[in-house]
This record gives sequence, structure tokens and C-alpha cells, in this order.
Amino acid sequence: MAQKPCIPKGTRDFSPEEMAKRNYIFDTIKEAFLLYGFRQIETPAMENLSTLMGKYGEEGDKLLFKILNSGDYLKDVPDCNLSEHDIQHLTPHICEKGLRYDLTVPFARFVVQHRNDIQFPFKRYQIQPVWRADRPQKGRYREFYQCDADIVGSDSLVNEIELLTLLDYVFKRFGIRVIIKVNNRKILSGIAELIGASDKIVDITVAIDKIDKIGIDNVNQELLNKGIPEDAIGKLQPLLQLKGSNIEKLDTLKSMLATSEIGLKGIEEMSFIIDNLSKLGINADIEVDVSLARGLNYYTGTIIEVKAADVEIGSISGGGRYDNLTGVFGLQGVSGVGISFGADRIYDVLNALNLYPSDTATGTKVIFINFGTVECNECLKLVTTLRNAGIAAEIYPEPVKMKKQMAYADALKIPFVALVGENEIANHCISLKNMSTGEQVSLTIGQLIEMLR
Repeated sequence: MAQKPCIPKGTRDFSPEEMAKRNYIFDTIKEAFLLYGFRQIETPAMENLSTLMGKYGEEGDKLLFKILNSGDYLKDVPDCNLSEHDIQHLTPHICEKGLRYDLTVPFARFVVQHRNDIQFPFKRYQIQPVWRADRPQKGRYREFYQCDADIVGSDSLVNEIELLTLLDYVFKRFGIRVIIKVNNRKILSGIAELIGASDKIVDITVAIDKIDKIGIDNVNQELLNKGIPEDAIGKLQPLLQLKGSNIEKLDTLKSMLATSEIGLKGIEEMSFIIDNLSKLGINADIEVDVSLARGLNYYTGTIIEVKAADVEIGSISGGGRYDNLTGVFGLQGVSGVGISFGADRIYDVLNALNLYPSDTATGTKVIFINFGTVECNECLKLVTTLRNAGIAAEIYPEPVKMKKQMAYADALKIPFVALVGENEIANHCISLKNMSTGEQVSLTIGQLIEMLR
């Protein structure tokens, strides 16, 4: 019995029409990256697990796809690990590599490994797939593309402003109304100090990052389960539910965190960014959100998350400042800040709002009808001339009934059909039919090129 074809959960196939839409997304983002002075790199799909583990927190480590060693991967495993099903100690023996979880950690590895060959500050962009062993659901996939832009080797907050304006530029190009939420890890550290739980900063950020998903009551319960006292959780509540304008929120935070040096530093950085953005005519709504944590251990300063205003879906972009990431690979004192566009979620948002340009799926401009051997030979010459002029053209491969060839052109939404029979060959012309209007005209190859251009 033949096996039923299927793909793994959390992955997707994309048809030619869908790929045309995705390429529109990638091309738009790539053009913006180049406009802002970023340069492209690529890194391998798999990295050493030692590169990936410990960079995303305990929950992130669980979502890493691990690759079994080739050959007899069980040969060096102690019997006790096998019999006790001790996964934690078993994994290092059978898996040396894993699929990348994001593009930022591999980028940090790249910077350290190639530090003598790059110029700082180094502005790179990267558009590649990543993999996470997450539970598939709407807007959440196990394989998806990220489109990252990062700047390393500079502490300047001008970089944050540049990246935020880049986000605004891209979503304005797409026509998507967005809310860009911002926070600062130093503010979160100040809050942890204020409630007397500085040693629990990771647990606090991982928990409060889930407010939108599970609600504040469940977040409070998770904090309680992590050993954070009830009185500390109580002090946290007003900070997580700040109201008012961005300036009012920052003023409230400044008052509440007056005794926290690190908290005040975070407020100062946030104020600088918000003040400068207000002078640049940003199209997006910028919102200070103290509950924004993004749950990743490597952020040390600004935290960014972008939400679509008109579609219920998770974040469609995000990022932040990571001062210490390259340190784990032996290069200290290199600060970085970056953003990542979630191409797959942007794809879903553009589909939901029907925001693709009408010519997104345009491929072949003209197809030549195949009437037989003599006519086909002539059409092949004409197709070659059109392609040399930069015009996408094709010929139907077989001389089947014209109705079938026209149906093919119509199904693929090819805008023009060229007919070259005995009369056209004799008169050195082409009969061109507009598939939209039904109008048919006679043109020379030169006139056809001019028209299609």
C-alpha cells in the first residue's frame, strides 16, 4: 500500500502563487536593509549544540531541535543513562549538533570567529529559516524564516533609533498598521530590585512575558510557583499595569524606581529613544510597555516587539540590545542591538488584510501558442529575443488544441498570449491578445518589446 504523503507538523508547503507573495516580503525587507546600510551574511542551518545551549534560557533549550550523531550514536552512552532514560545526561552523548533556534546567537558566533575580518561597527542582515520544537498553532510554526538586522560594536542609542525607524519604514511599505512596544531590561532589573527579588530576574521576565498569552492571574501564579513571595508579587502589579502616555509612564517609573540606579539608567535610555522618535514623524504607534520582556536571557537594554493593529496574531517583529552575547564566545566588551522580522507571520497578516500589490504574482508576461514544428521554431527565436530584452516569456511545449493552451495561460494569469502562424511568419509580425480585455493587435517584435516594457 502506497504511503500517504505528508509533511511534519508545524511546517508548510508553498505554491508558486504563495512564493510570489513571500518573495515580495523578502524583497521589500531586503531593500530596506540595504537602504539602511546593512550587509548580508549567511550561517549554517545547524550549529554545534555547545553554541546554542544556554543562550535562550531553560525553556528555549527545550525547544532546540537536536540532531542525532551519525553512525552508531549509542556506542559511547553509559548503560546507566540508557536504562534510566536520563535524557539530560544522554543528550550530550548522542547529539553534538542542533538546528539553529534563531539567527542572533549564530551571528554572535560569526562575529567572534571572524572578528579580524570585519569592520566595527558591523551592520549585518540575514534572511534564513530557523527551527523551534514548539507546539504548532495559528501564527506559530516549527520552521519559519527570520529576517534579521543587527549592529555590533557600538553602544550608541542612535542604533536603536535607526532600527525602530527601519521597522516603521518596512511596515509602512507593507501598509500594515503596527504598534511598536518598547521596554528596557534595566527597568526590569530595577523592578526586581524594588520588590526585593533581584536574584529572580530571569524567572520574573520569563513569567511576565506571558501576560498577553495567559493573563496576569496565571502570571502571578507562575511567579508564586517560582518562589517569589506574595508581597513581592503584590508590589509588581501596579508596575505591570501602568496607564497613560509614554511620558506619563516614564515619569511614574522614575518616581517608583528612584532608589534603583540600574532602573533609572533604563528610564534614561528609554526617554532618549522616545524623545528622538517623536521628532522623526514615525508612522507607527510607539508604546512603552513594562510587561514586555521577550523572555530571552541575552537582552541587556532596549527590548522591542511589534504587533499588528488589525489582526489577532503574535508579534510580527522584535529585538533588542544584547551587551554580553559575544562574551560567551570569548570576545568581551562588544555591544550589539538587533531586530528580526517574522516573515511567516507578516505573510499571514498581509493575507488576512489582502494588502499584496496587484502585480505581486506577475511572472510570465507573454506566452506563445504552439501551432506546430515550423511555427514553434520561429517562436523560440522570438522568445529568446524577449528574454534578452529582460521580458519574461515562454512557449507552450506541445502543439495541442488552442483551447487547452489558452486555458493554461488563463489559469496562470499570464496577461498576454502571442500567436505566430503562417501569416505572421510571412509578414514578420506577431498577433498579440490581451487576456484581460480580449483585444488583439498585430505588432513587430520591436513594438512588442516596447509595449511589454
